[in-house]
Amino acid sequence: MLSLIFGALVPQREQEGRGVDPEPVFPDGRGFLQGPKAWILSITTEAERGSPAAGADARALPEAQAMLPAPDSGPGVARAPIRLSWRRLAVLAVFSLYSLVNAFQWIHYSILSSVFVRFYRASYTRVDWLSMVYMVAYVPLILPATWLLDTRGLRLTALLGSGLNCLGAWLKCASVRQDLYPVTLLAQTVCAVAQVFILGLPSRIAAVWFGPKEVSTACAVAVLGNQLGTAIGFLLPPVLVPNTVDDTDLMGHNISIMFYGTAAVSTLLFLLTGVVFDEKPKYPPSQAQAVLQDVPPEDYSYKQSIINLFRNIPFVLLLISYGMMTGAFYSVSTLLNQMIVTQYLGEEVNAGRIGLTLVVAGMVGSIICGLWLDYTKTYKQTTLIVYILSFVGMTIFTFTLDIGNLVIVFVTGGVLGFFMTGYLPLGFEFAAEITYPESEGTSSGLLNASAQIFGILFTLVQGKLITDYDPRAGNLFLCAWMFVGIILTALIKSDLRRHTVNSGILNTDIKAVSDLTFFISVVLLHLNI
Repeated sequence: MLSLIFGALVPQREQEGRGVDPEPVFPDGRGFLQGPKAWILSITTEAERGSPAAGADARALPEAQAMLPAPDSGPGVARAPIRLSWRRLAVLAVFSLYSLVNAFQWIHYSILSSVFVRFYRASYTRVDWLSMVYMVAYVPLILPATWLLDTRGLRLTALLGSGLNCLGAWLKCASVRQDLYPVTLLAQTVCAVAQVFILGLPSRIAAVWFGPKEVSTACAVAVLGNQLGTAIGFLLPPVLVPNTVDDTDLMGHNISIMFYGTAAVSTLLFLLTGVVFDEKPKYPPSQAQAVLQDVPPEDYSYKQSIINLFRNIPFVLLLISYGMMTGAFYSVSTLLNQMIVTQYLGEEVNAGRIGLTLVVAGMVGSIICGLWLDYTKTYKQTTLIVYILSFVGMTIFTFTLDIGNLVIVFVTGGVLGFFMTGYLPLGFEFAAEITYPESEGTSSGLLNASAQIFGILFTLVQGKLITDYDPRAGNLFLCAWMFVGIILTALIKSDLRRHTVNSGILNTDIKAVSDLTFFISVVLLHLNI
């Protein structure tokens, strides 16, 4: 399925031979400009000509001319083609796969909570912490992780995420003994730290490696890897580790098989990460990336970037609403086994299948939403509609869970997953649009931190409500918060800065070039200085 998606991302006109990028083809016989002055020139020239790119309803440029066409080249004007590299597909595939394994390691304890409660002779709360440690570790480490991404780059961050994921998997292999719960908690903590270097990368990889007509789809595919890992984590562990109540030795043997298999796959993916990942492609894939590459590194301040993000009111509203939605998804995923087993005794395997249905439906929703965004660029409208439909799906799931028919639970779980999981890449891409030119890794990292905080709170409260009352009480608690999220999403102002730059319209405040610098540059340019 991933190969079909990757194939869809390859433009028909893209060429590459013998590992060397081909010479660019310019339909109008002219070159492309680069650098701040050329960017200004190309924009002002288009505005003077009254081209469609300068209008309020400007359309995206054709794929072969993703960067603004320049006027006739003159002395000192450099040609910088906007070009897509085939390597981007390999980068996206390897990232998606090791993100998949990390998500699998997150959920395989929760979906087998009744098994691990018996094996480690632990309470349900202690087993729930094997999932919640992913959320707890993320919050204090997200700022150092995003600082590392912004200052040391994509390749090192990817290697850290994949490497720690591999290390945690091998530590789990040493924890398969009934008195070694602390060891398995330590191993899961290492995997949780790896997650910090994984969850913020989808929008960064999409922006750095993919063109403007495929960036949202690429982000959705990157998020899809994590969702697919959760889906496999719901499906495979109950099959590999059945609840052999009377035979803990067999239970330990089955757990060991699952752990060693995960460690082997993690090791392979760590090696592939070292081979495949580069910092960035040779040529920028979009006008927005070309503009950012012209900004000197010494002009970047991580601290100022964080300040800018928290001064951005639309982003702050998205930060809270995204945290509520994604935190609710984390809580439902963590406690799904308890919800199903409470209502349908002995149905651990079907609990995993319902979780699989929820996530697979969400994967389909993610891809559809990504394709829709690339086609329409209607970020706020799509985000709000999907949020409302997620709330409706959660309400239906809540009131059909206890009617005694598992088939209906499968259907309502699928509807819930389609919208709730499909929302995840929407938040990343909407944030990248309204915060450009701030780093996509930083905005995504803060969104994920918000999701982890709400996830911890929601899981603890919902788990308590399920234990003291019933699953309906816990789900109604989530519904109330999701309704608040709908209101906050409706208040977000849609200011699509990245799309504006890619479309060649300069009607927004681009922070990478100050207003004064821009004004002086235009004056000097028209005075031929």
